[in-house]
Amino acid sequence: MAGDIVADRYELEQLVGSGGMSSVFRARDRELERTVALKILHERLTAQRDVVERFSREAKLAAGLSHHNIVAVIERGDYEGTPYIVFEYISGENLKQLVGRDGPLPVERALELAIEIARALSFAHQNGFVHRDVKPQNVLLNGNGEAKVTDFGIARAIEAHEGETQTGTVLGTCDYISPEQAQGRRVDERTDVYSLGIVLYELLTGDVPFTGDNFVAVAMQHINAPSPPVTLKRPEVPRRVEAAIDRALAKDPERRFPTMEAFCNELEACLAEVRGGGEEGATGVLPVVKPPRAPRRRQRRWLVALAVVLAIAVAALAYSVFRKSSAGGSSTPIPVKAVISYDPYGDNRVESPALVPLATDGKQGTAWSTEVYNYQGGSLNKPGVGIVLDAGAPTKVREITVTSDTPGYTAVIKAGPNEDGPYSSFVADSSPLDAGSRTTFHLAGADERYYLLWITNRGRWHSVHINEVTAGG
Repeated sequence: MAGDIVADRYELEQLVGSGGMSSVFRARDRELERTVALKILHERLTAQRDVVERFSREAKLAAGLSHHNIVAVIERGDYEGTPYIVFEYISGENLKQLVGRDGPLPVERALELAIEIARALSFAHQNGFVHRDVKPQNVLLNGNGEAKVTDFGIARAIEAHEGETQTGTVLGTCDYISPEQAQGRRVDERTDVYSLGIVLYELLTGDVPFTGDNFVAVAMQHINAPSPPVTLKRPEVPRRVEAAIDRALAKDPERRFPTMEAFCNELEACLAEVRGGGEEGATGVLPVVKPPRAPRRRQRRWLVALAVVLAIAVAALAYSVFRKSSAGGSSTPIPVKAVISYDPYGDNRVESPALVPLATDGKQGTAWSTEVYNYQGGSLNKPGVGIVLDAGAPTKVREITVTSDTPGYTAVIKAGPNEDGPYSSFVADSSPLDAGSRTTFHLAGADERYYLLWITNRGRWHSVHINEVTAGG
């Protein structure tokens, strides 16, 4: 609290920020007579080893990154069993506050800030770390208006991801999260490229490209929806700047800038053109490099026609086979894909994200699983947790069959709004069931794209496994 003395040296003057893990105070260093920022872990979390390790990792990472555009770490220590980190004090506001107050920034100013952030992140990448939580709130402005990147709390060593399963990985803020990060896949510096692209989009337009009422609503748009063109909201933005943002926001990391340095170079070229006041190419700067495209192969018309005929024949044969099988009572198979875990009441908003694809990989020996819970009576200590299934388009699903090697849990199937409407909530589309090893949920037939397998009780297991999910119409 304000007025307290930490480690017989730092006098807390004012609370300047607080999050789920820590609080940040402006403090007075009584030994060196200077103002510093002191981040201290919430006392209630000191018994959680993983949280303390994450907090300690942030200090170690930031302390090893000495760069003009990165907030410097002065020291770290422990105060009565509570760890703390001392940073240089940045008196200005963060970028989120700047945009909230002034709205969209001048194009030149937005590019200047994005370049400073890119330089800081490129330096971190070159030293082996990816930030993973790039957002305006983590960029402070000093008295000269220069950008200072902070909060490496969820940064990870780039090489640590090779071959690593990231079960339970803490994700970044959903407004700026990359598609691969939302799905629990491997991340690298191109993940930060995507997030910085979102930040620049917001600096230019005053808003993020994707919005929604919950984490999954926004995350699904990052995974599936194209970002609205910057010029749709702000027509005067130069075409080259828009092209750079489009490339940074490519869903496939392979189609983004390969490195943060490459993104930074392109932004510097964009800035040179803006300052030059000419059209693209007028300053002598090379035009924007387009994302790599798959090579085109020439096809003769008769080959295309033959392919169409064969496709129709195969479809007819498949339909005939299905008609015969459906006569015996089977439903029409509907391909669904498990795309993201759904944990709106959890700390991370997702659960075991790296395992989600295993629920629809066609293999009974693999499974998505919840985290481990130890509450009594099968409780999850929250209303529920689940996984979202994507039918690819609004589809009337009549039944969903779930196999599990942890029978006895309770679940229900819910349906979400279709792709043309606001993706904000799920509505129950089946009755809740106590699931066995193989359980079929009969649905009311909502015409929706997304379906949620929602687990409300884990039964006698500490963790529920969902081995395979199939759907039928």
